[in-house]
Amino acid sequence: MGIFEFDHVGLVLHFWAGWPAVVVLVCVPPLALAVDGWLGEPPVPMHPVVWMGRALDGCGQRLAPLAPRAQDYRSFWLGAIAWCALAALVLIAAYGLQWLALQLPMPLAVVALALLLKPLMALALLQSEVRAVEAALAESLEAGRARLAWLVSRDVAQLSAEEVRQSAIETLAENLNDSVVAPLFWFVLLGLPGAALYRFANTADAMWGYPGMRGQGDHRRYWQWAGKWAARADDVLSWLPARITALLLALVGGSVPLRALAQEARKTPSPNSGWPMAAMALALGVRLSKPGAYCLHEEGRAPTARDAAQAQKIVSKVAITLILIALVALFFIVLQALRHGE
Repeated sequence: MGIFEFDHVGLVLHFWAGWPAVVVLVCVPPLALAVDGWLGEPPVPMHPVVWMGRALDGCGQRLAPLAPRAQDYRSFWLGAIAWCALAALVLIAAYGLQWLALQLPMPLAVVALALLLKPLMALALLQSEVRAVEAALAESLEAGRARLAWLVSRDVAQLSAEEVRQSAIETLAENLNDSVVAPLFWFVLLGLPGAALYRFANTADAMWGYPGMRGQGDHRRYWQWAGKWAARADDVLSWLPARITALLLALVGGSVPLRALAQEARKTPSPNSGWPMAAMALALGVRLSKPGAYCLHEEGRAPTARDAAQAQKIVSKVAITLILIALVALFFIVLQALRHGE
């Protein structure tokens, strides 16, 4: 028996009967967040996202062409098939690990699933890297640019100090969804396989999903067609979590008009990343932009070091809010179970 089962209507997933199993599901995300803050990332040789990245890199060197091709449907279908094959392996591995964890007594199952879920999130690492950009920027503009280059794919060579800080805050907001909210959303919906599938899709999008020529030297490949499937898959899986992330940021940031949030979010080319970035811009009262692409909350002021620190506090409050939501849910689940037991 697993966390989910099909009901008699079919095709509708729901929690299995029996409140202990639901308690396991509700307790795992807060514990995983606590482990993330306490222990940080697992060693590289043991990190499942690193394994995903290596598999994607190995396949990518074989399926993407070395030079641009027009209407390259062959590369598109090779990319789609490779993505599906790797995703299937991720799902099988995650389901097997979840099944083994659920054979344990409930307290041990909670711990085991939390330890398995944690590598699929990276809140502590995200905040640490964004703080490092601000610290480097305090030293010099060149140091800030160099540190930002670790986090973003855009060309940082010509960015001003304001644009470096904007990029760091944007990365913090966007990756709050990618590294925290979306994995938790899919875990709640589909268990460990759901979280693992999302993290795989997000990693594939980062490695395959940007169009044009990418890579260095012999690894340089043309991804205009080979990465289309990966990009669209990530868009689909991120659609609802991105909007939940924006609402959470608006909630803890305060005074964020939802109508303005929706208007600003649509200014970015991405159907999803604009939502958390726009929410952060409005919550801080600053403008966030990418040269030649978009400008969110254009009438806002230029972000300062104080705004960067405030953005970190807002993200931490979102994590605390998620934990509180889980604890409230747990309280009502237990209360309901006790009432039925009377």
